[in-house]
Amino acid sequence: MDSKITFLLTTLLFVLVAKINGSALNASNYQYQVVVEQTAPDDSQIEYIFLKQSDMMKVWGTNLTAITWAHAVNSQQLLDEVLTETSGIDFIEADIVLGKLNGDGEDMPIMAHPPANVSDLTLSEFLNQIINFNRDHEDQKKGVKLDFKSIEVFEGSLDILDVNIPNVSLPTTYPVWINADILSGPVEQNRTVPVDADRFFAGCMRYKQAVLSIGWTTNWGADFRDGEYTQQQCDDMLETLSENNVLSTGQAITFPVRAGIAANSEEQLHRLVAAVNETNESTLTIWSSAGDYVDVDKLRKLIFSFGLDRVYLDVPEELASQLNLDNPGNGASTFKSLFGFSFMSLCFWALSSWMQRL
Repeated sequence: MDSKITFLLTTLLFVLVAKINGSALNASNYQYQVVVEQTAPDDSQIEYIFLKQSDMMKVWGTNLTAITWAHAVNSQQLLDEVLTETSGIDFIEADIVLGKLNGDGEDMPIMAHPPANVSDLTLSEFLNQIINFNRDHEDQKKGVKLDFKSIEVFEGSLDILDVNIPNVSLPTTYPVWINADILSGPVEQNRTVPVDADRFFAGCMRYKQAVLSIGWTTNWGADFRDGEYTQQQCDDMLETLSENNVLSTGQAITFPVRAGIAANSEEQLHRLVAAVNETNESTLTIWSSAGDYVDVDKLRKLIFSFGLDRVYLDVPEELASQLNLDNPGNGASTFKSLFGFSFMSLCFWALSSWMQRL
């Protein structure tokens, strides 16, 4: 058989197999990066494709749902508990408001959740203690998620972040996330005022090494069943990112989405992440309040549709156990992908045999 025809058929098979297996696996553990290298005096270029593993995966592996979280670490006692060699905590989440240290003095960024405005721990001391722990425990470093509850406290924290974020957020070790709800979201949410998006992103431009954790305010609970992140709300998020030039920076983004609502929003969230991934690496962070209603089957389907390397899971232990993410299912998807591979291989063999007879 003509060598050119053989080459074309081989190439066709390779492409088909790659497509089938890529769809079956759904989410790759790696991200392709095209690198252009100057190789000759005449400025001709050769493109090489390398596999680039994300920084997060270098630290915790490809199953991001296995990362453990400590919530609302807003006091010295709670911080002491998680900054131990035996805590088993990977990520520390804490809230920042403007308030008073031990009830005295001027307002400053402190660790507290509204309506509280008094704490025994300032943002500066919070970050200093984490930096010191991570420096002394190379194999037990903690990630940090800073949840700013107002634009005023965020802007009032910039001088502190200027000093501390470069020391904390080393890209190859452990991350710092800057979190804010910048848009009003589900379900008819009107009780919480979003953080001003334009001012928030203007400040975040100073910290390109930090991950932007940006979401919507929500209204949900035990009695809710219907509600979703609408296509309009996802479009508004994309427009806000574009207007503030975030999509031109390549900065990593995670979208915190409430579990009960996200379970009803698979199509919209896929469109949003796909659009953002054209320029910026993005993930979902699924969270839930205790007592929230969650359709477990739908949420599980959503998580596997993105892949365990694209979803952080920050939910109560009871919900996490119900999701049973260690058991992907009955193997039907794997069987389908293997069947597809076998079928295409058989077709190629038949076509190749027929061509040899010509």
